[in-house]
Amino acid sequence: MELKNIKAIITGGTSGIGYETAKMLRSHGAQVVICGRKEASVQQAATALDVRGFTADVSTEADVLALFEYAISEMDGLNVLINNAGIGGFAKLIDATTADFQKIWEINVKGLFMAGRAAAQHFMTQDHGNIINIGSTASQRGFANGSAYVASKFAVSGLTECWRAELRPHNVRVMQVNPSEVLTDFGTKLGLPQQKEEGKLKPEQIAHVIQAMLSMDDVGFIPDAAVWATNPW
Repeated sequence: MELKNIKAIITGGTSGIGYETAKMLRSHGAQVVICGRKEASVQQAATALDVRGFTADVSTEADVLALFEYAISEMDGLNVLINNAGIGGFAKLIDATTADFQKIWEINVKGLFMAGRAAAQHFMTQDHGNIINIGSTASQRGFANGSAYVASKFAVSGLTECWRAELRPHNVRVMQVNPSEVLTDFGTKLGLPQQKEEGKLKPEQIAHVIQAMLSMDDVGFIPDAAVWATNPW
């Protein structure tokens, strides 16, 4: 599709991959609505990016429905959802709390599901649309201390495959991007040490992959793309 014709919702668009993707799409003339949980951050990012911003917690159904109602009204339509909102959390199995596990799943899985469902309902009506779920290389292989996060990303892959099978007959392209080590504030929000920049992917490089997926002619699509840092250590 032509990027200038995009009308997109990007969840978790105030920083990192979501922010850079909104910046990239807007530079090509697309209309974009970003969302985030903190109003000040949403408005600051929306102003900087010259896009629309909406404060929403994707784990809350009423917020998701309000987000889609706002976006469709403001842009006079919708043809792209980039399901990017997500959080992390890492702990040994014996130390992991049920509350932390549930919090990760509320956003990474339930939130992604509710946004995907709202998009699908609109896309099926118009017989056209694009959903890109931001997964992780953690959706392909587990690692120590990653129970909640890894399980949530495996679930994202499962949802992506189900949606692809259901929505493909309606000309809806369902795709997934699985980045490895990306230099964002993901780790610092968890209280982890500041990442070294050398060898890490940058959010704009993931945005480049998303651009390539969306700009492909609608006759075909790229089901998934894993993006690995060459030497992140």
